[in-house]
Amino acid sequence: MKKNFFMILTAIACTAILQQSCTNSPTNEPPKEPEKKEMSHGELVERGKYLVTSIGCDDCHTPKIFGPQGMSLDTTKLLSGHPENSPMPPIDKNALKPGNWLLFAGDLTATVGPWGISFSANLTPDTATGIGAWTEDVFAKTLRTGKHLGQDGGRMILPPMPWQAFRNLKDDDMKAIFAYLKALPPIHNKVPAPVSPPDVEKMK
Repeated sequence: MKKNFFMILTAIACTAILQQSCTNSPTNEPPKEPEKKEMSHGELVERGKYLVTSIGCDDCHTPKIFGPQGMSLDTTKLLSGHPENSPMPPIDKNALKPGNWLLFAGDLTATVGPWGISFSANLTPDTATGIGAWTEDVFAKTLRTGKHLGQDGGRMILPPMPWQAFRNLKDDDMKAIFAYLKALPPIHNKVPAPVSPPDVEKMK
């Protein structure tokens, strides 16, 4: 009798374990990822500001002020590009030869190299001279393809703009940078067009 009693208890315990095992068995469905919280516009702008400041966009795209301690950013012209009508320093045309030094203007907003002279763009949302008329898609395509205005037949973005690195930015980061740039005060500043090597040779 006692033996039968223990056999019944064992059977009940095995049944319970089997049922629990079936309940907890893995399914074919992949585990659900936690829902991604969408950033507010303000959070997007702050994220963009952090990225722009961290990756050094100001180094070339913001004019500088010179003082006893060297140069500092001209915060009244933040990210407005090479100042229009800014006189260029004397140009050493040896910089046009591949393998030689490339030359920066004193405030780093213009550069001379084998490609000629390039000028940093106005990244403020001024409609006439900046990116005010750009869409987020145009901005992203420009950085991803290295083509001016993201146009398939457009000219390549000239050095020293490191678009080859920026093209690896995640979509969310690209979106945040664009949101920050569009939130800047618009500054009217028509940056000069690039100068080709033959035209540099003609310069005094």
